Amino acid sequence: MVLIDNSIAPQPISPTEILLQVSGLNVFYGESHILRDVDLTIPNGQMVCLIGRNGVGKSTLLKTIMGLLKPRTGTINFAGEAITYKSPDRRAKLGIGYVPQGREIIPRLTVEENLLLGFEALPKGRKGHEKISEEIFELFPVLKSMLWRMGGDLSGGQQQQLAIARALMAKPRLLVLDEPTEGIQPSIILEIEAAVRSIVQNTGISVLLVEQHLHFVRQADRYYAMQKGGIVASGVTSELSQDVIQKFLAV
Repeated sequence: MVLIDNSIAPQPISPTEILLQVSGLNVFYGESHILRDVDLTIPNGQMVCLIGRNGVGKSTLLKTIMGLLKPRTGTINFAGEAITYKSPDRRAKLGIGYVPQGREIIPRLTVEENLLLGFEALPKGRKGHEKISEEIFELFPVLKSMLWRMGGDLSGGQQQQLAIARALMAKPRLLVLDEPTEGIQPSIILEIEAAVRSIVQNTGISVLLVEQHLHFVRQADRYYAMQKGGIVASGVTSELSQDVIQKFLAV
């Protein structure tokens, strides 16, 4: 049984402020029960961080939100619309951008070609003669000087910046990031932190990320901690206690 620590629960969120609502989510791999009665709320224009040790179900939750895994029970609502059983491409067109663990940029395409692929997630009525926005290069200046380089020739940190930029090309309302700083040198981690925080503050895009890097976690507005497939603690990051850090972060 998973116990929720209500002593650090965040203040209730008005329904009009909610962008994504996950309720009672249960997900299985075969007969293995991976996610257990997960409830999670992403407010409009906020960054929410999902923390927990390896193997507790964080990536599984993100994949379920994206439609890559199907829940056995529970519901997912996005911008007031039920998306529990919608396909991943439909969720992308509704405004959910996803950067998976490992980035998955296409190594044999140039940086520019990888970026332009992001337009494929736009709804049909918005596709046309789109160009790469200068806002992308303001967030990730290194990409502008590398447009003709092959994606596979970039460093891990540069590939991560490319993957986030590609997701932003479709102008999502929610950006989902799975361990964006994994395996990246510290100086690039700080650049990615600053870019993600800027995205939230300057565009109103909400962000849900899985992260182990404490400094990045503290950039979020709210956090949820997972253990054994369930949410066991939640709150505002300004009140993130040392006890929670020691229990749920690999520091």
